[in-house]
Formats: sequence, C-alpha cells, structure tokens
Amino acid sequence: MSVSKRIEEKLVAEFSPLKLNVIDESHHHAGHAGARPQGESHFRVEIISDAFTGLTKIARQRLIYKALKEEMDSDIHALVLVVKAPQE
Repeated sequence: MSVSKRIEEKLVAEFSPLKLNVIDESHHHAGHAGARPQGESHFRVEIISDAFTGLTKIARQRLIYKALKEEMDSDIHALVLVVKAPQE
C-alpha cells in the first residue's frame, strides 16, 4: 500500500474528517536530502474535523503526528499540515 493511502486511512479512522486531502509533494524535492527516488516522502495534509474543535494549532498537529508516528519514523521526511475545525 502506498504511503499516501496509509496516511489517508489512518487519518480517516482516527479523526472522521469532513474534508481530507493528502497531497504528495515529493516531486518538488527530488534530489534534496531526505527525498527518496520513488517519491512518497514529502506530503501536505489538509484536514477538517470536529476532533480539532477547541484545540490549539500545536495540539492539533501533535494529534496528527501521533496518528502517523509509524510513517513519520520510517517513510515521511516532511509533512505540511493544515488542520482546522469545521467552524474555521
């Protein structure tokens, strides 16, 4: 299974998002440190979920990193997060 698909599945299971976009931006980093030849190392995640209501930006990001710990430890070199509650 691709890294982006694993990211998507874990975030859906953990946060039941109203909106989720997992964008592989690895092609922008080809040849840079941490970039793998096969790609799937640099991602942008845009997520909207009720789970983030009332939480600070840092608390929201920590939840995402916790959910993706396995991928962060092995496959993901860089992760850009846009994390919002529905009312934002």
